[in-house]
Amino acid sequence: MNRFDDNAFDLRPLLRGNGQTIGVFLALCGLVIFGLLRYENFGGAYNIASFLNYNAMFILISIGMCLVIITGGIDLSVGSVAAFSSVCAAYLSPYGIQVALPGGLLAGVAFGALNASVILLLRVPPFIATLATLLGAKGGSLVLSGAETIAVDWGSNFTKLGMEKAFGIVPWSILIVLVVAIAAWVILERTSLGRTLLAVGGGDEASTLMGLHVTRAKAFAYLFSGGCAGLAGVFLASGFGAGQPLEGVGWELSAIASVVVGGTLLTGGLGSITATVIGALLLGLVFNILNFENGRGTISLSAYWQQVIRGAFLFFVILLQMRVARKRTAAGLLPGETTA
Repeated sequence: MNRFDDNAFDLRPLLRGNGQTIGVFLALCGLVIFGLLRYENFGGAYNIASFLNYNAMFILISIGMCLVIITGGIDLSVGSVAAFSSVCAAYLSPYGIQVALPGGLLAGVAFGALNASVILLLRVPPFIATLATLLGAKGGSLVLSGAETIAVDWGSNFTKLGMEKAFGIVPWSILIVLVVAIAAWVILERTSLGRTLLAVGGGDEASTLMGLHVTRAKAFAYLFSGGCAGLAGVFLASGFGAGQPLEGVGWELSAIASVVVGGTLLTGGLGSITATVIGALLLGLVFNILNFENGRGTISLSAYWQQVIRGAFLFFVILLQMRVARKRTAAGLLPGETTA
């Protein structure tokens, strides 16, 4: 084979999805260049660390959401589960990170297991099941905390997770997110479970006829999503010094927006962990740049505008996906196929 083949530098294998993913990657690069040229401290260590540390939570829940959407499902509970897990982690913080971290993580996994059980055993549609879990987790966190923030124990080592750097170089939250992202990428791209997840999104009945473990794959996706939300809650409590039962509102929309901006089809069967992370970073970078513009006095937007912008992003990308879906249907392509 020619070593200088045209596909030698093709990014499509890395950014599995429709052609939109390459555009998202280029948009991210363009925003970074714009920020570096326009703002004096944009490339400073403080801004980079703060940006990555804050968006670590959204990247986590987006990764979990990606696996769920790839199977053709949805998880609306991630924001409320993160809030519930932050309260659990705050209560466990006096025992140190070695207890609080797995405690918050397991709280998220428990809700993921609940979602999987209701969807797979009781045959409740994912939208309805996870909406009920959203309400249950939100109510549970308010009851558990008495509708108040729960301060963490500053005398333990728990706050190191969200406020200190690993080996004095990179924030612990970023390092953990990187490990989770790599693990999810390996599962999706290099294992039979990943191939099953993609196949299930293409059609349950066809996957079952092929002898694939459809139920096991779907259960894993919801467990993984719950675990990611639980870990995001641990970061929330550790980074902000308190378990916050009122947080997490709209996080599920941010996760969905990141996933679809990254090119994952809402109908399932096609998606990319790498592109999802890029989508989450792109959305986070937009708000970071808006904050710099606010600081310069160029514009004056309140934090409430973030929801408007997320909604606009989501609406625009869904319109693009509808157009792509129509073209694929007209071409007779399956979810995992691409045109020549």
